[in-house]
Amino acid sequence: MTRVAIIQAASIPYEPMASVEKAAGILRRVAEQGAKLAVFPEAYIGGYPKGAAFGSVVGNRSAAGRDLYQRYVEGAVALDGPELAALAESVEQTGVTTVVGIIERYGRTLYCTAVTLVPGRGIAGYHRKLMPTGQERLIWGFGDGSTIEPVDTEFGVLGSVICWENYMPALRQAMYAQGVQLYCAPTADDRPSWAASMQHIALEGRVFVLSACQAIRLGEYPQQHREAFGLTHQEDDYVMRGGSMIVSPLGEVLAGPVFDCETELYADLDMGQLSQGNLDFDVCGHYARPDVFELKVNTAPLRAVTFEG
Repeated sequence: MTRVAIIQAASIPYEPMASVEKAAGILRRVAEQGAKLAVFPEAYIGGYPKGAAFGSVVGNRSAAGRDLYQRYVEGAVALDGPELAALAESVEQTGVTTVVGIIERYGRTLYCTAVTLVPGRGIAGYHRKLMPTGQERLIWGFGDGSTIEPVDTEFGVLGSVICWENYMPALRQAMYAQGVQLYCAPTADDRPSWAASMQHIALEGRVFVLSACQAIRLGEYPQQHREAFGLTHQEDDYVMRGGSMIVSPLGEVLAGPVFDCETELYADLDMGQLSQGNLDFDVCGHYARPDVFELKVNTAPLRAVTFEG
């Protein structure tokens, strides 16, 4: 059995190191519970700016919106920055492999990224969200196929698919084809309907699905954060409700979904269920029809400018 933990917790907007410090305390707690893997939500470090418009309408952007965006950029992190170095140290101390959503600053663009940190290896992999959803496209860049490779660990193969990327059938198929066993789905989708998608993916891929979403109560946000994000809800309202969960390869819900609270969810995974589920279904094996369907995946890193000497 492998014990895993899903972290349903709110980030601290604009204060990435404070979010890391909060994560370090959580990791110590889940390590005491025997968890070998912890999955944090989308944009846990850097923040998911739900409700913020950044002063943008079609054909115009405001000066105040640009100021807010600058502040959001300053709260993002680099893969080689001090925040992830500090988190990697916590991973090393606790022995808990960690998948965490970050707002990554790379060059002059922000990316919504899922980072995998492994004891003894530091950052073992990262995935930049291929397709930001809706207005996310204003503030985040598009990832490419070079970051969809899973991470092999001592207890299974980890893959990360972020939020509504999970509605992209071709991406799911690419992950299954790479042998993903622990399918991590950090998300900002807190709707009750999300659970059905997670069960479907578990059954489709014959994988363990580990989905983590933030639970953000407005009253816990400092006034300056509420104003910056344009949040006008009541103090006790949740601007993001959670709904985190764990699902087995046979579609059984092992934990969650839980709403309207910060919490950790645990499950002991029987890794034998991975092969048991393939008795009657292997989406990239005996149930595939390569004579009819073919998927080609470009995993080359893409550059806007290439200099040739």
